[in-house]
Amino acid sequence: MSKEGLRKRKGEVNGQEDGSSIQSHEPQTTQLQKQVGLISGICMIVGTIIGSGIFVSPKSVLANTGAVGPCLITWAACGILATLGALCFAELGTMITKSGGEYPYLMEAFGPIPAFLFSWASLLVIKPSSFAIICLSFAEYASAPFFSDCDPPQVVTKCLAAAVIVIITIVNSLSVKLGSYLQNFLTAAKMIIVTIIIVSGIVLLAQGRTENFESSFKDSTISVSSIGLAFYNGLWAYDGWNQLNYITEELKNPYRNLPLAIIIGIPLVTVCYVLMNISYFTVMTSTELLQSQAVAVTFGDRVLYPASWIVPLFVAFSTIGAANGTCFTAGRLVYVAAREGHMLKVLSYISVKHLTPAPAIMFYGVVAIIYIIPGDIDTLINYFSFAVWIFYGLTVFALIVMRFTRKELRRPIRVPIIIPVIVTLVAILLVLAPIISAPELAYLYCVLFILSGLIVYVLFVHFKFNWPQKISKPITMHLQMLLEVVPAEEVTE
Repeated sequence: MSKEGLRKRKGEVNGQEDGSSIQSHEPQTTQLQKQVGLISGICMIVGTIIGSGIFVSPKSVLANTGAVGPCLITWAACGILATLGALCFAELGTMITKSGGEYPYLMEAFGPIPAFLFSWASLLVIKPSSFAIICLSFAEYASAPFFSDCDPPQVVTKCLAAAVIVIITIVNSLSVKLGSYLQNFLTAAKMIIVTIIIVSGIVLLAQGRTENFESSFKDSTISVSSIGLAFYNGLWAYDGWNQLNYITEELKNPYRNLPLAIIIGIPLVTVCYVLMNISYFTVMTSTELLQSQAVAVTFGDRVLYPASWIVPLFVAFSTIGAANGTCFTAGRLVYVAAREGHMLKVLSYISVKHLTPAPAIMFYGVVAIIYIIPGDIDTLINYFSFAVWIFYGLTVFALIVMRFTRKELRRPIRVPIIIPVIVTLVAILLVLAPIISAPELAYLYCVLFILSGLIVYVLFVHFKFNWPQKISKPITMHLQMLLEVVPAEEVTE
């Protein structure tokens, strides 16, 4: 398609928004389009956060707190921390209106090296491992009914997880609207089962099922390390609170919709999580909950029989929704990193027909499939949680730094400075707690891998060794013909 035809099809370049915030300066003709509204933004947050964790393994928090009372307090505190972190990201996202989440914020605050290390760790560890974890959880849930007498074979779960990754990758490569509509539908589906569990629990409480809440703090095992590990597991279930910052360039009226989606979405998830845990405790003692393989299924078997089959069905919808939201946002990180010259150039191309970063999304899906082959869920969670909180803390610290170094930037949202200070300190605790309480080589390997990005940066970004670009040139040419993708700078204003 000619440049003129592309202009006619997509319209002339719009003017810049007023203000001095840092924005993407790409021409409108090849820019990701603003197609995500407030409702879709809320659904993106809720749908990405609520995955398999709250349905399958809230027992991890209980195991580290030892009693019902501290367990419920931990779930609420994790929600508060996620909200505080998201408010910090809202200030960053309205001050620097570029897609890519933490990447552009680290770039502006600390320069290219920390930003590159984030993209290096995220593209090869954090994001694909999260995608793989969610899809493996879906595969185990979906295949369990067919293997009632034993655990599903690994080959079955891994093939099913890979198939889900392929389907979600294709959907998000074809259309932003299709990905958003799928997210909205799956979020509605998971909210149905959340509502069923919560309402059932309220009815049971009204009927007097309160015996499991008596002496709620008895036998609690509270210590610095146990609190840290309890937060570690609880915050895994809340992960996704920063997802809208990855698609800021596609969010309609981000100055309004980004903070509104955060203020509505994350507290809604927090209330749901606390009420769901209360519902679980109405029918299970602490011991029974710890022994359950899938808490929501146990709840369904005891309360919803003979309609208990709806629980695994809707939990499957929930995990697919979380996977879809993760894929939708993470593909934008690949795109932005490549646009800055920190990844292969082909990954910064945009589909002319669909206006999606199709090569970046496909790359992300391929890496996630690679993680499925040798990995198990527990190992992937260890890598993910440890690495992600290093960069969460660094990004929130960047907000504090830019309060003093970039005073000229417009800040439509300005959170009290105490909030990013608290989030930064908690992030440090969350990184150090598992190392102190249960040191494992996996954490050392993760740090070494992140630091190995320095070698890659020096060779291929600083000294600009371009042989990877030359090797990938035939692939780029084939992708341009097959997917109708073009580089962002090909069309000029």
